[in-house]
Amino acid sequence: MASEPLGSQDAADVDTVIVGSGFGGSVTAYRLAEAGRSVVLLERGKPYPPGGFPRGPADMARNFWDPSSGLHGLFDIWSFRGLEGVVSSGLGGGSLIYANVLLRKDERWFVHESPLPGGGYENWPIGRADLDPHYDRVERMLGATPYPYTDTPKTLAVEQAAARLGLAVSRPPLAVSFGPRSGAPPVRGAGIDEPPYGNLHDRPRSTCRLCGECDIGCNYGAKNTLDHTYLSAARHHHADIRTRCEVRGFEPRPGGGYDVGYVVHDPALEGRRTATDRLPVHWISCRRLVLAAGTFGSTYLLLRNRASLPGISRALGTRFCGNGDLLGMVLHATAGAERSRGLRLDGSTGPVITSAVRVGDAHDDDGSSGRGFYIEDAGYPDFVAWLAESAQLPGGIRRILGFGLHRLRARLGGDPTSRIGAQLALLLGPAVFSATSLPLLGMGRDVPDGRMRLRRGNLDVDWTTLTSRTYFDRVRSTMRDIAGALGGDFLDNPLWWWGNRVITVHPLGGAPMGRHPGEGVCDDIGEVFGFPGLHVLDGSLLPGAVGANPSLTIAAVADRACDRILETDSPSAPYAAGRKATGRTTAAGAVTEEGEPGVPDDPPDGAPTAGAPTGGAPPGEAPTSLSFTEEMKGHVALDVGNPEEGRALGRSLGQRLSFRLTITAADVDRFVADPAHEADAVGHVDCDVLGGRLRVERGWFNLFTHGDDPGRWRMLYRLHLRAPGGAPLTLVGHKDVHDDPGLDIWPDTSTLYVRLLAGHTRPDDDATAPVVGAGVVIIQVGDFIQQLTTFRTAGPRPARAMERFGRLFLGELWDVYGRRLLSGVEGAL
Repeated sequence: MASEPLGSQDAADVDTVIVGSGFGGSVTAYRLAEAGRSVVLLERGKPYPPGGFPRGPADMARNFWDPSSGLHGLFDIWSFRGLEGVVSSGLGGGSLIYANVLLRKDERWFVHESPLPGGGYENWPIGRADLDPHYDRVERMLGATPYPYTDTPKTLAVEQAAARLGLAVSRPPLAVSFGPRSGAPPVRGAGIDEPPYGNLHDRPRSTCRLCGECDIGCNYGAKNTLDHTYLSAARHHHADIRTRCEVRGFEPRPGGGYDVGYVVHDPALEGRRTATDRLPVHWISCRRLVLAAGTFGSTYLLLRNRASLPGISRALGTRFCGNGDLLGMVLHATAGAERSRGLRLDGSTGPVITSAVRVGDAHDDDGSSGRGFYIEDAGYPDFVAWLAESAQLPGGIRRILGFGLHRLRARLGGDPTSRIGAQLALLLGPAVFSATSLPLLGMGRDVPDGRMRLRRGNLDVDWTTLTSRTYFDRVRSTMRDIAGALGGDFLDNPLWWWGNRVITVHPLGGAPMGRHPGEGVCDDIGEVFGFPGLHVLDGSLLPGAVGANPSLTIAAVADRACDRILETDSPSAPYAAGRKATGRTTAAGAVTEEGEPGVPDDPPDGAPTAGAPTGGAPPGEAPTSLSFTEEMKGHVALDVGNPEEGRALGRSLGQRLSFRLTITAADVDRFVADPAHEADAVGHVDCDVLGGRLRVERGWFNLFTHGDDPGRWRMLYRLHLRAPGGAPLTLVGHKDVHDDPGLDIWPDTSTLYVRLLAGHTRPDDDATAPVVGAGVVIIQVGDFIQQLTTFRTAGPRPARAMERFGRLFLGELWDVYGRRLLSGVEGAL
């Protein structure tokens, strides 16, 4: 079975680290391990062997992913303003909960420079011919087989409805074992022959029992999921597969390659609330890093570690879509010339999807219009049918009352009849509602104009159905036609009633491929422009909707990328251990090292030491400290060195930076006497383009210092931060206090010009340190008023401390602005 690390993993250097075990990650792990590469795959979820998927109510209620709440389950549910997203957390990724369909992207749906609302375009730098050999290879590995049974009611009904409407219908290839071996006739519940590479779960599997449980995990192992196929083959070729390992960050290493930080979700913590942000961070170094954590996961990692990726394409976060996913329902299907009897659809019989109706696209050049799509039958487990029937309250109440009345009459009347099967059958009822109802799943080419970004450190998706409304209306209309052809009624997904929201199980985009950095984040093999060895190989790489179920295309794109990687690359010679490999793992994720360069042990702003005034508290008396809390807000942009330019660009992009600092002079007397007027600063910085909230590891504040110009004073800030991937950052800022024409005392003292530098720098390093970004933050009037209430003192002379600090602050301001104020008053007189 795959390893489940409970403690620290030894830091190591490997050729490739893969984040995530979905269709991109599993294919990559197998292909590179088979070629002799050293591969470590990190999967945040746990393994699910046959029989390991929850079924009971108590277990199903906890079958969700939120480790902070003690939930280590299968379903990871996201809610955004325009849609809900359902993805998987477990070894095998989305294959654990998908409906097994392996459809290829239509050849003409690889569009080129297709305009999008609001500007830009959808462009696929690859085509069907590029992927066909890889489609073939993936289909063989996953055992693609069309649904073989000829008597399944829902399959026959959809095929007949499509024929009546003149729509194309097929039985798509499914990654399901219907027979015990390839080419064998279908048989339910037969043992499946083991492949040559074995199975990492070491549990027996059996063929499909047509139970409709594909989307909640197949407990029989009939689904040819990635853990049974690609991951088992990868392990056979010595890939190191680690479960319960969630990657938090990464950064490029100066000598090439990447350091990757991850936390371990201990099984002992399952069911218990956990401060996951305080889990120890473990580090591993690699020459090649492959992000395959899914559209939400990989894009979130890239956004969160944006500060470690200077110059990355501004296309990051763009081209999001839900692959046109839309759920509808056929209710009360009927049959017969007069539609007088119910038409059995039996949605719980068979795999979840058995048939696919295709509706054409304007790009097909066959007279079709609009954006193309597929509509597929969407079965469900038996227990869903029971729930549906129990929800039919009026009929259920009547049956219960009737059964009770019958038994009461029998008892009171001394009825000797002891068989009550007929009465029990009446109690259960005809179950017409569930038998004549069937969900329909639509998917197709919706408009990929969504934007993904961080908002207060959380992933946010700005996408609505508005620009795709024509597409969705066509899908709903076709679903309604299918329901009518079955003599039934059509019901929209209830979320559609509440603001035209949709549920997507196929989120795509966020790190799209393109021909150049102006068009995409990655090239056509998923390598991030400007960052050799960093690849994205999952749904986030796709620049638009697949149209059909996207799993096969994601796997084929990854397989093609592996061909190119192996053709042009060879394992490197051993290289120096990663920077963090020798570090000490800490609960906050920071790593300290002996002699880490760039971390000052002395005051960073060059305050003199020899001959510096002591000016402290009198001998024998404890010092009096003073502190206050300051909050500033503004805008910042990355890859910009000028603060004003950074403010303008950051404002246009909505990129905010704010901080909340508590500044403390531990000894006010010494603080006043010291020419540098230096104090400590602690707190946090909030900036989504830096990954969210960053704790100040060490901070310095200088109230007034002279620069080269004796007529100018500066208030200086220096904050040592660490990005989520572990990269050290320094925020350096200054307030420029000088006397310009006009009354400018407020903007001078409330405006901080900020630069973000790579590393933990000293002042002497600032001119040569790589610039990460720049911007401007200000104190807003309301925050300044609040700041005045935060002054605190501690020690034997609080009043004197406040007086000395006030005299220093106001006196320096008078030196700068007083003469102009006096001259203005004298002129008025």
